[in-house]
Amino acid sequence: MQLGLTGIWSIELRMADPNEIADAAAELDELGYGALWIPGLGGGDILGDSERLLRATRRLKVAVGVASIWRHQPAEMAAGHARLQAAYGRRHLLGFGVSDPAAAQSAGQPYRPLADMNAYLDQLDKAPDPVPTAERVMAALGPKMIELAGRRTAGIHPFMVTPEYSAAARKQLGQRALIAPYQAVVLEADPGKARAAARGFLGVFLGMDHYARNLLRQGFTEDDLAGGGSDRLIDSIVAWGDVEAIGTRVRAHHQAGADHVCLHVVGSDSAMPRGEWRELAALTS
Repeated sequence: MQLGLTGIWSIELRMADPNEIADAAAELDELGYGALWIPGLGGGDILGDSERLLRATRRLKVAVGVASIWRHQPAEMAAGHARLQAAYGRRHLLGFGVSDPAAAQSAGQPYRPLADMNAYLDQLDKAPDPVPTAERVMAALGPKMIELAGRRTAGIHPFMVTPEYSAAARKQLGQRALIAPYQAVVLEADPGKARAAARGFLGVFLGMDHYARNLLRQGFTEDDLAGGGSDRLIDSIVAWGDVEAIGTRVRAHHQAGADHVCLHVVGSDSAMPRGEWRELAALTS
């Protein structure tokens, strides 16, 4: 599935007023973005939220980035995905993640990430309307999960990663797999304000074991993860500054081997950051 060079990753496109969501999605379509990504959050009707975006747009893809396998039954996801593909011209992409041990525990299951994801993908394959490999991705971070994604899905949608990570993933996956990293961005030139905005959103994730381990694999230290993230860590995983500065980071991901970069505006003064999305549209080509 061709996603274009850049897309928008947005909590707001799931949580805001439905009419405002539809209006914003239509504008993002016209601005030239290749895909809209919505997070799994705590579950809920993510297929219905995907359909709202598909209905409001004509061209761009709508991607789930990502749904927890503990909160969504595979048969229901497969059936809903098949219906959306038939109704909206095969513009829907499913993303899945294994979350963390707490999510598995809440579902009354032990936590065996590789085995759990394998089993979930098996169920997608066995569903009455199977989800094609090319229409699903994984939130893979570690080497073993990346290998699984390369074998059984279109590719990966990793969270909080650097261009160097994109390069390593491309080397492991080869040329055919999709690499679509999440990239937090802050349209703010003042370093203190930009880093504060970045920490305000990403700081909580640094205390989550699976994200922390992946940052350590990328060469950061325990000191980098403390206190909401060191300046070095924040500057490496968040693109901040003007559009040109953010474009430099996006191009670095592409040059490292990423196919598509998902831009998440953080620190906006607006409930729906449409002004920032308009500015960032310069990075769609």
